[in-house]
Amino acid sequence: MQLPPSAAGRPCLRTDQLPPAVRAALRARAGGSEPVSGYLYDPAVAVERAGALRAALPDWARVCYAVKANSHPPLVSALGTQVDGFEVASAAEAALARRVRPDGLLVAAGPAKTEALLTALVSAGVDVVNVESPLELHRLQAVAARAGRRVDVALRVNPDVVTVTGALAMGGAATAFGVAEADVPAVLALAATLPDLRVVGFHVHAVGNNLDAAAHAGYVRWCLDWSARTAAAHRIELRTVDVGGGLGVPFDGGAGFDLDRFGALLAGLTPPAGCRTVLEPGRWLVTDAGWYAAEVVDVKHTHGTWFVVLRGGINHFALPVSWDIPHRFAVLPVDDWPHPYPRPQVDDAPVTVVGELCTSEDTLARDVTVSRVRAGDLVVFPMAGSYGWEFALPHFLGHPPADRWLLG
Repeated sequence: MQLPPSAAGRPCLRTDQLPPAVRAALRARAGGSEPVSGYLYDPAVAVERAGALRAALPDWARVCYAVKANSHPPLVSALGTQVDGFEVASAAEAALARRVRPDGLLVAAGPAKTEALLTALVSAGVDVVNVESPLELHRLQAVAARAGRRVDVALRVNPDVVTVTGALAMGGAATAFGVAEADVPAVLALAATLPDLRVVGFHVHAVGNNLDAAAHAGYVRWCLDWSARTAAAHRIELRTVDVGGGLGVPFDGGAGFDLDRFGALLAGLTPPAGCRTVLEPGRWLVTDAGWYAAEVVDVKHTHGTWFVVLRGGINHFALPVSWDIPHRFAVLPVDDWPHPYPRPQVDDAPVTVVGELCTSEDTLARDVTVSRVRAGDLVVFPMAGSYGWEFALPHFLGHPPADRWLLG
């Protein structure tokens, strides 16, 4: 874990850059007996994003929301009617997906699948298991045999070369994900000997948070071409190509993913006949549907630096320390100060925003200039709808967990 990069004095977001409904909802929660610290979600934003994605994609694309991005049940439920199904990586996610959309497409992914997890996935009626290794094939065969059903499998592949880039790399390098491209023939030969498994395709999830729409369309083209060639060479009836997620969002305020260009480029592709092509967006669908807000507990000056100390830090919101960018925030003024002692504040100065934990790693932003921030105000991070509540360190020091609220 590393500190977020310095913002080099750049200003924080203006308060009016927060939606009016968000400002009103958060102010209504301020001033209580306990400091504010939690996530405010607007499911309508996620629904709108899903609609825009579906409108841009060709008819042959299938969209499965990656539940790991945000598993808050009301948000997942709102997306349930907008997507074809869900990508899950645990028994809990599979159960949630089936409750929300019993008839939806269910795709299982992730390394280190135990027999217990595979049993739960098969019991949930998973449509495709994206298998990560030879041992996982053996485990799944044992589970399928006990269940008395044949299970469809897509082999996850780690390609030799990946030309698309993103904030995270899961392919084209030494990672724990998938089977190296050179080992695919041997693993397919093994799968052919397992009577209760049927290889129906391939899964390639090579990058995360890519912002280049043209490069991502080229990556999808490569996935389709490679899968068709490999399936033909090994006499596999190709029914599924899962190209993963990876559509990026600009946490640093730069240009976003050009969805229209991505859709137009995909429209020029023709998947193999009878082949279902699955996209697994998570972050792109829900990032803008959430805000993390934490009350300022203290404002202090130490060795030339102003510190703004929040009720919750990485125990509630660890995303800023996991990305090499300054995550932008706004200060939401709260005028009520019901205490008899002085209210500390800082004006027109760069500040470092930290949390309540006993470690210097509990830092959410560095060297961001604020016009004014006081104890009792709220610091609000937009773009907190993905990998926020689920991605934090809630048990370190045992402070109360972050709340979750819905707008409206």
